[in-house]
Amino acid sequence: MPNSDVEKPPDSVELTTSAFTIDQRVHFAGDSRRIGTVKYVGPVEGYSGLWVGVDWDDGEGKHDGSVNGVCYFHAKTPKSASFVRPHNISAGVTVLEALELRYKGTSTKEEEDEMYVLSASNRRVSVQLLGKDKIQDKLSKFEELEGVSLSYLGVSSSGVPGQIGSVLLSLRRLDLTGNLLSDWKSIASICEQLPMLSALNLSHNKLSYDVTGLPMLKNLRIVVLNHTGVQWTQVEVLKHSLPALEELHLMGNELREITPPTSKLVQGFDSLRLLNLEDNLFEDWAEISKLSQLRSLEQLQLNNNNLKDIAYPDHDIMRTPLSGQEQLKQGDKPFQHLCCLLLGGNNINDISAVDSLNYFPNLVDIRLSDNPVADPGKGGVPRFVLIARLAKVQMLNGSEVSPRERKESEIRYIRLVMSKSSNLKEIQQMHPRFAELKVHHGIEDERPSSTGAAGPQKMASGLLSVTLKCVGASIGEKPPLTKKLPATTTVGKLKLLCESFFKLKSIRPRLFLQEEGNPLPILLEDEMASLLDFGVSNGSTILVDEEK
Repeated sequence: MPNSDVEKPPDSVELTTSAFTIDQRVHFAGDSRRIGTVKYVGPVEGYSGLWVGVDWDDGEGKHDGSVNGVCYFHAKTPKSASFVRPHNISAGVTVLEALELRYKGTSTKEEEDEMYVLSASNRRVSVQLLGKDKIQDKLSKFEELEGVSLSYLGVSSSGVPGQIGSVLLSLRRLDLTGNLLSDWKSIASICEQLPMLSALNLSHNKLSYDVTGLPMLKNLRIVVLNHTGVQWTQVEVLKHSLPALEELHLMGNELREITPPTSKLVQGFDSLRLLNLEDNLFEDWAEISKLSQLRSLEQLQLNNNNLKDIAYPDHDIMRTPLSGQEQLKQGDKPFQHLCCLLLGGNNINDISAVDSLNYFPNLVDIRLSDNPVADPGKGGVPRFVLIARLAKVQMLNGSEVSPRERKESEIRYIRLVMSKSSNLKEIQQMHPRFAELKVHHGIEDERPSSTGAAGPQKMASGLLSVTLKCVGASIGEKPPLTKKLPATTTVGKLKLLCESFFKLKSIRPRLFLQEEGNPLPILLEDEMASLLDFGVSNGSTILVDEEK
């Protein structure tokens, strides 16, 4: 909001015209990271001269586009807009101007004075960069550069046609994150001048919805469009200009739907191996199923969406008529080559959704962390149950599943199931891999029987060798204890035992199960649940902490 101490225009000349236009992207003069969109250019009642109304991306303005009861424009939030003088904002620079700033600029004495480390006595010790001149010399030879980062430098245009290509002769990787680019034609002009360019990052540029008229960019293999506002309808247009695309990153674009233009399934993208859709708003797995016929897709990243379920595509969607060259090949299966599926941070809470992952033909790397189904504290199951139910998984939540961990997990899982039920029909419905696993591990003689529950009772009544290890700060240093406990011991009973074992007079213990391959121990929160319920087995370690 303008006020009396706003800086006057240069030489006190009254500004009556401006080069800025509505919806133009700008940054604050002297701060290329403070970016906004021009929403108004003109006079403001009660103040002299010309003003530019800007809606700031960071939301740090003064009002919503209204001043003294007059509405000049509508900002995205009540405090994201402000009025500034034209000389206080910048329309940006060309690619080559940014290149000069980033790679040929010299550091000032003030900047070098700020390069220091603190000594043991808390004194500043200046840092001298060895080889700085040699590195600077190499970077200043633009024709030899293969990778360039021009992030947050206010790049808004390609500049004079042909100049970029005559300077950056060897460029393969270009990072234009956080600039003022919005027009796809400017982006196309940059790419056309760089015939060797294979990777382009346009993240945090607010890109236009109009993607028409793009040329063929045959060498671009990696395109990053995170936080650009791009929707799937634009992706469908882009694919025709990117025939060699192998990686596409679309994080943080508020995507809810996959919208193929002519059928129920996404077609084309014949070379696409990795698709990153993290941090979006997908809720319905049916939208994800539309990607099931991307023939080269190996990695699908869906972390931090709102997905509640997983389902392998049924035959109905596979019978969708496709035209011409897009007819399904004989023997094609949904997600035929998908080997990595990242689903962390969603709302999946049904164990049957986990079981459905077994239908994906080549899926071996899965992330389910930060879902209710994988959190025992929220009614989910521990890591060993996930491993046992997922027949092919080799990497779970970023940790490798070794042959030893798989074997131990499957045996623990069998024991857990047998302790819970002796009804064969119920077990077959709730534990699809149970029969297969008990045959594989040769424990047919312990299978549940409809004539009695001797098997489960025998398993549940066995003794487990468990190591108890104190980790609470107030407990002090105490050597670990290994005890043999009945598998039916409840968490509440074990807490009382720990108070006795470690002589904890005024400390209420809190117990955690430390599992191989799981970086975070599992809280044993339900005091009525048994050790067997939590999958505690022979050789398990339980950490004894203190209630906070």
